[in-house]
Amino acid sequence: RSDHPISRQNIDPDALKVLYRLRQFNYTAYLVGGSVRDLLLGRTPKDFDIGTSAHPYQVKRLFRNCWIIGRRFRLAHVKFGSKVIEVATFRRQVPAGTEEEPAAVVPVPAPPGDALDDSDLLIHHDNTFGTPEEDAFRRDFTLNAFFYDIGTFSIIDYVGGLEDIRAGLIRCI
Repeated sequence: RSDHPISRQNIDPDALKVLYRLRQFNYTAYLVGGSVRDLLLGRTPKDFDIGTSAHPYQVKRLFRNCWIIGRRFRLAHVKFGSKVIEVATFRRQVPAGTEEEPAAVVPVPAPPGDALDDSDLLIHHDNTFGTPEEDAFRRDFTLNAFFYDIGTFSIIDYVGGLEDIRAGLIRCI
């Protein structure tokens, strides 16, 4: 905690609510990406995104104010008025050439009480759930692959983004 300037006072209170609720139900949940970078640099983030081990419909069960979006990869949008906290399940990169092409696009069954219908289709072959480390390695730049753990007040950096920020580098992963 003493090695970085991030304070929960600078994190959106609604993002904190989402993080704490996910943790309360034993899911791994981190503030992720550009918001962590901006907080490290003393800037005000434009939005706060969360990465979690919870799958989208598990997130939906925890929040009445949650909508599931996306056909290619499901994301949970937890809405607080006009503000949206985006919650994504950790993903892993599928190496080129190892994807399995589906025989057909598979309809995604709607969970009980959800407003999805049979026309809602999901592409499965190139989006696979993963670990936080695997998720970090599929991001674009090292300075966008940070995770902030509100439980330990620590920054998790799998790809050397902290060194790149100190050196003034923008480096692709």
